[in-house]
Amino acid sequence: MTQNIAQSLLEIKAVTLSPDDPYTWSSGIKSPIYCDNRVTLAYPEIRENIYQGLIELIKEHAQDAEIISGTATAGIPHAAFVADQLKLPMSYVRSKSKGHGKGNQIEGALSKGKKVVVIEDLISTGGSSINAVEALIEDGAEVLGVFAIFTYGINKAEEAFKAIDVPFYTLSNYDELISVAEKEGYIENKDIKTLKAWKDTL
Repeated sequence: MTQNIAQSLLEIKAVTLSPDDPYTWSSGIKSPIYCDNRVTLAYPEIRENIYQGLIELIKEHAQDAEIISGTATAGIPHAAFVADQLKLPMSYVRSKSKGHGKGNQIEGALSKGKKVVVIEDLISTGGSSINAVEALIEDGAEVLGVFAIFTYGINKAEEAFKAIDVPFYTLSNYDELISVAEKEGYIENKDIKTLKAWKDTL
């Protein structure tokens, strides 16, 4: 699964690699990789493979989940597909509470006393995922884990999830993607060392 998902992300340019001209993330981090999993929504077969893969992970690691919760905004559609297939209630979590109306941060199914899994499109430093987890826990949920399409595998994210004692699971990851990119000719041999060393700089 990890190889197939990685190959799909490269094929549709949901993930692009630019070791000679790094991207700048919103956090200011310079990165040779950029991932935009919203692109997957345009490809029915790929998005189905993604939600079926997420379902497999949930059945393996959180089979007693009662609510599927997506992170706003990119996790919401994937959470909807998963919730629909599993016939479970769904919610989504904003990055912060609304400044009007009821001021909700969580919309949809009520979390209190429920076992919840979080659907995320991407785990980079882990900040947005953990923000959603903490909001759900504060709302009374038991969060069984975060399930995402892709992770950069940054140590900071690993440490952050350990700190809140919530596991995360992904369909594919940076190391697998670099391996596939090398095999399929998406990158040149001269770039491989740079790409493999990048994570260790963070």
